[in-house]
Parts: sequence; structure tokens; C-alpha cells
Amino acid sequence: MTTTPAWAVHRLPAVDEPHVEALADVLIDCVEGGASVSFMHPLTRDRAVAFWRRVARGVATDERVLLVAEDEQGVCGTVQLILDLPENQPHRADVVKMLVHRRARRRGLGASLMRAVEAEARVCGRTLLVLDAVTGGDGARLYERLGWVRVGDVPRFALMPHGGPCGTTFYYRDLRIGNPTHAVRSRIGPVLSPKRSAGTPMHSSIDT
Repeated sequence: MTTTPAWAVHRLPAVDEPHVEALADVLIDCVEGGASVSFMHPLTRDRAVAFWRRVARGVATDERVLLVAEDEQGVCGTVQLILDLPENQPHRADVVKMLVHRRARRRGLGASLMRAVEAEARVCGRTLLVLDAVTGGDGARLYERLGWVRVGDVPRFALMPHGGPCGTTFYYRDLRIGNPTHAVRSRIGPVLSPKRSAGTPMHSSIDT
């Protein structure tokens, strides 16, 4: 029996202040939970809000695509697509800051966000996507399960938010090739889902 997810994933054409505050909550929660997403713990609210205001400016200038997942409590996940790349890479985009609030984890939201961002990339005419993840982490396992191709590992690439080095693994996804996520889609359900009841760090962080 298929259960309808308790969230809806959608693109934000503009990022207002309430969304900035809600996204700051998600980022702070992820850093507190140990996600390596370019920030050290403790992450102050001022720094989190400043980050999302920069993202909002990028959305306003069409340099980024921002997707959010919302449940009955508000924003519970997000992912971005970086479109502002060198002119000799018009076919490519970077997937960054795939974040899931701890209250919404282990329910398939990460996979839904990734399917949604791939769909948005196709809408934007991008056929090659690149991202990175903590080596051996939950995010890395998710991306491999969804058919992303592992390129290689860089040891001691960054620090975990509570200290200590971690390696980073780079992945790519060629959207011209068939869809290896079909089995995942049939198990989890559609990307855009009606909101119902509210419901291991994930990481995708090429940018800062």
C-alpha cells in the first residue's frame, strides 16, 4: 500500500523574509545535527539568515533555482540548482545545499527533492548535473541509489561542523541517459505531493 508523503515540494520564484527565516531554521538544524554543509557549529541565526538572503538574491537574478519542501509545520527541506556557470558550460548545473530537517528524515524526502531538482534542471535546459557529498555518508548512499555516477574521493576536503576532517565524494548525473530512479519513484510516490500530517545528515554543498 502506497502512503502519500506528508510534504509538498515546489520551486520558489522569489524568496521572501518568512521563507528566509524558515530556511535558516532548516540550515541551523542540519548543522546542529552534524551535516557538513560549509558551516561550523554553532551556527548563529544571523549567519544563517545572511546566507539565505544571498541565495534569495541569486534566485531573483535567475542565477539559482531554489526548491523547498513544506509540511504542516513549514519548510522541512530544500535543494538548489546553480545555473550561473562559465559560458562554456551552458549545458551544466551544480546541485547544492540539499538539506532535510531532522523531523522529516527517513521518509524519502531526500529522494523527492533530488527528483524534483533533476526535473527543474531539464526545464532549464541543463543536461549534466554535478554535486558532492561527505564520503560514505547518508547523502552519498542516497545519490548512488538514485543512479548518480561516482567520480572520486578527496580526503580531508572539509571539516565536520563539530570538528574533525571529512572526505568528499564527487558525483555527476547525465540527464540525457535513461532514468535510473524509476524504481525509487514507484516506491516513494510523486515529486509534488499534497500536504497531510507533519512528520543522518545529508550533504550536497559545492558552493558556500
